[in-house]
Amino acid sequence: MENKDHVNGLETGATKKRTTNMDIVVGLDIGTTKIATIVGRKNEFGKIEILGYGKTVSEGVTRGVVSNIALTIDSIKRSVEEASVKSDVNIHNVYVGIAGQHIRSLQTRGMRTRKTNNDEISQSDIDSIVEDMFKVAILPGEEIIHVIPQEYIVDNEAGIKNPIGMSGMRLEANCHIITGQVTAAKNIYKCVERAGLVTEGLFLEPLASSEAVLTEEEKEAGVALVDIGGGTTDIAIFQDGVIRHTAVIPFGGNVITEDIKEGCTILRRQAELLKIRFGSALVSENQESEIISIPGLKGHDPKEISARNLANIIQARMEEIVEQVYYEIKNSGFEKKLIAGIVITGGGAQLKHIVQLVEFITGMDARVGYPNEHLAAGNDELKSPMYATGVGLVIKGFNELAKQKKEVREIMEEKGIERGKTIQEPMVTNVSFFEKIKKWFGEEGDSKFD
Repeated sequence: MENKDHVNGLETGATKKRTTNMDIVVGLDIGTTKIATIVGRKNEFGKIEILGYGKTVSEGVTRGVVSNIALTIDSIKRSVEEASVKSDVNIHNVYVGIAGQHIRSLQTRGMRTRKTNNDEISQSDIDSIVEDMFKVAILPGEEIIHVIPQEYIVDNEAGIKNPIGMSGMRLEANCHIITGQVTAAKNIYKCVERAGLVTEGLFLEPLASSEAVLTEEEKEAGVALVDIGGGTTDIAIFQDGVIRHTAVIPFGGNVITEDIKEGCTILRRQAELLKIRFGSALVSENQESEIISIPGLKGHDPKEISARNLANIIQARMEEIVEQVYYEIKNSGFEKKLIAGIVITGGGAQLKHIVQLVEFITGMDARVGYPNEHLAAGNDELKSPMYATGVGLVIKGFNELAKQKKEVREIMEEKGIERGKTIQEPMVTNVSFFEKIKKWFGEEGDSKFD
């Protein structure tokens, strides 16, 4: 074998591939219909430059939850290998999305009484409240994935967005808590690790998608993000710049495909192609005379289907999904406050006339969300709504790296350590759901596989 020299994190020799480092982030979107691996880095303008991506059919995932470990691992490996070849990067560390109908959310308030009001409120005070929120009692078998502070109250003064630097004895925070099943997260973590990868972070998929397709103005004005995937439809509602409500509906594009398959008595593969090429969410937009011919099985005549009948099947199911989305929006209490309306993304957003149907049922403005806001020029293939989660995971990864660098700088300044020197103390962060998952695997010995 040829020897390899490692210089500044790069390999020279037979592979000549870059390794994932602080400047390169990989997002791994484990969906119901596809597994996408996206490799990105930031250019000098702060935009995400996609170095390469891999996409494979997702086998072993049902409605966002792993149902077959072996098939999921194989799909992840194929997706990562394709992305590695295209990007010329040895992929090792990844940021992973989590979704599924087991995801729930709730609102709660945390409080911290400080010893004195002479010193200013610091980031450590906020971190302490968030850490306490991870101890909130929830249903058995569930764990807290994210704790997101929405607004703060200092000595009964409400509506404070950033209390750092203020004086006060009692600090309170209204928090949005997102929970998920422990087993679902452990299975995702297990699949990623057995595929030979290291999970750097675990993020709720609608939060990742929101990073890719929503603007700060929309989040401030009030907006509902609707991510229509293959197995589930994820909802995230933002208002006044912070997350207000999250929900998961256990229906997506796959049930539409099944309806077409049953309604037209054709193969599932043919039903999926029909949906993609000729599908429409509105019957009124299709002509009665438009006929689609489908090749028959061996020895059978071709089957003819009216485009209007196809739209009838699709509209019936899409109306059911959109009505459930609208119910969640009304249930959140923010229906009248969403000035920016609804942004639809995910693979289901590619369905023709979906915007018109959503506007008709909800009476709210709607648009399709494309993940091109943060992408550099080029990368046209990834500007489809179906890659919103993958691109969002890359953006989330860069945000995490920036936060870690800031924590390191603050520790170095606090301890008087010169720049360029390393620190031995580990960073103290919240004991998150992801950290618990890693700890469980360490205790069970699952982190080493033959």
